[in-house]
Amino acid sequence: MHQPEDHPAGIEIALWPYSKIEGDWNRWMQSLSPDERERAATYRFERDRTSFIAGRYLLRRLLSAHTGTSPSKLLLSPDNRGKLRLEGRERPHFSLANTDGLVAVAVASGCDHLGIDCERADTEIEAAAVDSYCSADERRCLAELPARERTRAAIALWTLKESHLKALGVGLRENPRNVAFSWKDGIPVMVDGGDRDRRWHHRLVESGSQHVVALAACSQSGLPGISTHLFQDDSMPSE
Repeated sequence: MHQPEDHPAGIEIALWPYSKIEGDWNRWMQSLSPDERERAATYRFERDRTSFIAGRYLLRRLLSAHTGTSPSKLLLSPDNRGKLRLEGRERPHFSLANTDGLVAVAVASGCDHLGIDCERADTEIEAAAVDSYCSADERRCLAELPARERTRAAIALWTLKESHLKALGVGLRENPRNVAFSWKDGIPVMVDGGDRDRRWHHRLVESGSQHVVALAACSQSGLPGISTHLFQDDSMPSE
C-alpha cells in the first residue's frame, strides 16, 4: 500500500448503512477490543451503542485489509489530542464518523492529515447553531439559497468543517468559524481564506439522499484519488 512520494495519495472511503438487529451487533463485538466492548456497554441508548459498535467494526475490517492484521488484533489508541492511531505504525491514516443509520470510514497511506464526517440530511439546525459555526460570508451565502436547499447546505457546511477539524486532530477545540468555505453551484466545496493552503482538498461524498458525508485530506502530492464503496458485511470477523 506504499505510495511513492510523487504519486497522489489514494483514499478509500467505505460507507455502511448498518443493520440495527441485535444479533448482528453481538457478532460485530467479537472483532472489538476488551476496552471497546466495555465502552459499548456504557451507552445508555441502544441506538448510540449500535452506532459505536458498527463504527469500530467497520474501522477494524478496513484497517485489517490495509495492514494484513486480524481485526481483533489491531491495537488502536488515542494520541495526545485524542485522535485514534494504530500503535506502532505511522501509516495508514484513517478517520471514522458515525451518525444514526450510517458509518463512514476513510483510510489513506499517503496523506498527511485525513478526516471524514457524516450527518443525517434531515437534521434540524437552529439559526443560533448556524451562527455559531458559520462565518458572516457563509451565512450570507446560505441566506441567498432557496429555502428547500438551505437546510441541506447548512448540514453540508457543518460536515465539511467537522471533517477538516477532525483531520487536524483538534475537533471542536478549534472555532469552526475559523475554517471558512466558498460555494460553487450552491454547495460549499473548498477552504476559502485568501492564501489558501493548496495541500488541502475537501469533497462532499455521494452517499444517497439520507446522509451528507464530507472528506478533508492534506496531501503534499496533489489531489488524492478517491474510491468510494458501500461496505458489505459478508464475512465472519476474524479471531
